[in-house]
This record gives sequence, C-alpha cells and structure tokens, in this order.
Amino acid sequence: MIPARLKQLVRGRAQPDSMEAVVHAPLIAASDLAGLAAQASLLATLPVREVHDHHAGDWASRWLGRGLDFEESRLYSPGDDIRDMDWRTTARTGRPHLKIYREERQPTVHLVIDRGATMRFGTRRRLKVAQAARVAAVLAFAAAGRNGIIGATLWDAQDQDLPPRHGRLAALALIEQAAAPCPPLTDPASTESLHHADRLAALEASLPRGAQLVLISDFGWLTDAHASQLARLAARFEVWAIQVVDAAERALPDMGLVRFHDMASGQGVWLDTAQASVRGAVRSAFADHLAAQAVCLGRAGVRHQWVGSEADDLVALLVNG
Repeated sequence: MIPARLKQLVRGRAQPDSMEAVVHAPLIAASDLAGLAAQASLLATLPVREVHDHHAGDWASRWLGRGLDFEESRLYSPGDDIRDMDWRTTARTGRPHLKIYREERQPTVHLVIDRGATMRFGTRRRLKVAQAARVAAVLAFAAAGRNGIIGATLWDAQDQDLPPRHGRLAALALIEQAAAPCPPLTDPASTESLHHADRLAALEASLPRGAQLVLISDFGWLTDAHASQLARLAARFEVWAIQVVDAAERALPDMGLVRFHDMASGQGVWLDTAQASVRGAVRSAFADHLAAQAVCLGRAGVRHQWVGSEADDLVALLVNG
C-alpha cells in the first residue's frame, strides 16, 4: 500500500518543472557509476577463483560431470561410462568405482530487475527501483571484474531480455538499461500483468544450468503458489533473492489522515497515521509479511536478504545481509 501523496513524500518541495525533469531522469547518475564500481571491487559474492589467468573455463562449477579436475570416486552403476573407471580404487576395494570430475565453466550471472508498479515508490533518497538498479550495477561490475558472463531480464510493462555478454562494456550496457527512467505508471492495474509464474518458468527454460540467478525486487508479487517454481530454479541454479524495502514500509511515519493507494491493484484505503496504534499495527503486519516471505524463499532453497532503498553502502548489506 503506497501513500497517495507520493510526490510530496518522494520529491520533497520540488516544483512542477523540476519534478518532471526528475521523473524522467536516469535512475543512476553518471557521476555515481564510479562509486558503484568501487563498491563492486570490494564485493566478494561470486565464486572464488582458483587460478590466476582470465580465460574460459577457469571457474570451479558446483556441478559434477566431465572435466579436468578430479572430484571424487563413487561406486559404478549400470550405464556409467567405463572410460571413467577408477581402476586403482577398484583394485584396492574389489568393487568397481568410477572417477567423477568437476565441470569447468565460465560463471554466468543473470540479473532480474523488477521495474513494476510497486517498485516505483520511495520516501528516503531514492525509489526502490533506483536502488534495484544500483544493486544490479554493483553485481554487474563485480561479475565483469571476474571475467563473468552477464545477462539480465527487466520485468516491466513489457519485459526485456538482455543477452549474456562478457566484460565491462557488457556491464555498462546492462546498467544503462536498468537505470533507464522509470516514471510512475498511469494505470498500474491495467499495464502490469502479474504473470510471475510465467516469468519464473521462462527463466528456468532459458538459463544454462549452474548459472547464478539474482532476483532484485520488493517481492510484492510473491505467494506460496510460487514456492514450487522457486524450488525448481534453486535446484538448477544458485538463486539469490535481494528484497528492496522502503523505510516507510518498515515504519509508517506520522502524516495524519492519509489515503493509501495500492499501486498494483488500484485499491485505496484511508488510515489515520497520527495514531500510534495504527502505525504499530502496520509495522507489525509488514514485519510478519517479510518473515513469511523469508520462510517461503528459505524453504525453496533460495538465499534471501533485504536491502533498504535508502542505503548507500551496498557492500556491507550484500556481504553481511
């Protein structure tokens, strides 16, 4: 539920002309990119390199299969390739064993940036969607610095897929799209079709096995019905859910009698925020909501943490969250 007085809350005392300029400005200023790149250099969220040269196949995969690095021996099963027989262990134990190798791969990082209606809200420093773009920028720079393959999907009124590419230029192109102006939707209920089940299914079908999938959203769409799909994603990929939360959602400020507007459904309700009991009830309800979502994601095997939309130091939050 979002306050109807969004302009006053988000933009302060901005005049109409300056308001229009701010609404249609990029979510990340060019002057901020250097700072985000510096944060990325400190971020250690991706797998650790085990060799020194940057080239294809120099990252250890979590998946076992054909490769060069011996991982373990296991008992032979009918149908296994006899070319992988571990004859030394077989001779020692008297039982047929097979050698298992760890696959080599270049890391593939796929970022999902939610630009939906509920993300186009913020009361401290920036919109939630702007913070999502900043998180994506840090992760994209970090992946590029580790010679990763970077791709993205922008969840918007019209979803946009950015094909996986290498290098810093690929990271900059991704960041440019993630930081594109994101003005409020004129009719959120009609322009945003919340087919997140289809979106999750598309990710499962299109991403290479073993990719790192990062979902950056407020997860206002998440229900128990999505748990099975998330579990399937977590079985194939390393899934990380970064939940962007605004300060006013965590603790409603005293604004008197205010009409709140649900930007996803279009429904509205009046609340007297001057009453401490009302603010306390909303705070408790939102805390319970976050806890229920954390349980849902945890049961699905998804790493989860939340980030405040007002936070500047993303490294501390992403590493220690």
